[in-house]
Amino acid sequence: MELTTSYAFGKTVDIPYAEAVARVREELAKEGFGIMTEIDVKGKFKEKLGKEFRDYVILGACNPAMAWEAFQRELGIGTLLPCNVCVYTGDDGATAVMVMDPVAALGLIGNPALTELAGLVRQKLERVLANL
Repeated sequence: MELTTSYAFGKTVDIPYAEAVARVREELAKEGFGIMTEIDVKGKFKEKLGKEFRDYVILGACNPAMAWEAFQRELGIGTLLPCNVCVYTGDDGATAVMVMDPVAALGLIGNPALTELAGLVRQKLERVLANL
C-alpha cells in the first residue's frame, strides 16, 4: 500500500471523491461488511465549529460474522470496533482511502486468540483497496 502508518494502510485512487465513497461501499459489501456508522467530518466541522474542511468521511464498517467471532474471544472488543474506513481529499486534490489496520488495533489487546481473526479481516480490507 502506498499510504501506511503504524495504525492504518491505504492508497490514493484516480477517481473523484463522491465516486470513491460509493465504490468503497460496494467493495466493502462484496467482502461482507456493512456500514454501521458514517461521519461526514467536513459537515460536522462546519456545523459545530463554523470551520471549512476538506471532503472527508469516516465509514464504520463491520463484518457481522467476524465481529461475532471477535466478541466470543474478547468481550471488550467493542471498544475497537467497527473498522474505520476513511475517504478524503488530500492536499494535492487526489482522493485517498485509508483503512484501520485490524492487526495493529487488535494487537493492543494482547489476546492471541484474536491474532488470526485480525489477519483475516485485514486480508478482506486489502482486497477492498485492491479493487478500487
